[in-house]
Amino acid sequence: ALVNPEIVERKGSIAIEEGCLSVPDYYSEVKRAEEVRVRGLDLNGKQIEIDAKGLLAVVFQHEIDHLNGKLFIDRLNPIKREIFKRNWKKKKKKKG
Repeated sequence: ALVNPEIVERKGSIAIEEGCLSVPDYYSEVKRAEEVRVRGLDLNGKQIEIDAKGLLAVVFQHEIDHLNGKLFIDRLNPIKREIFKRNWKKKKKKKG
């Protein structure tokens, strides 16, 4: 377990397709840091740091975004975000 995680260092850049259960059936490429150092507390309250690369680094960033009130769609460029909004509205209308 990692309590109150925060990203304290970022390196490189990677673009990878992401999806999320908060936004079902939608996937898009998102730019993230390729490597991150995450700091937090273990279950005993001891400070720990974790260095992550590749997919694990992306997962940390994605989940920490959730803790900070962000979804991956908030990281899309303005054009992709607008396309998402239009498609999402259409989808919601169809479902009633």
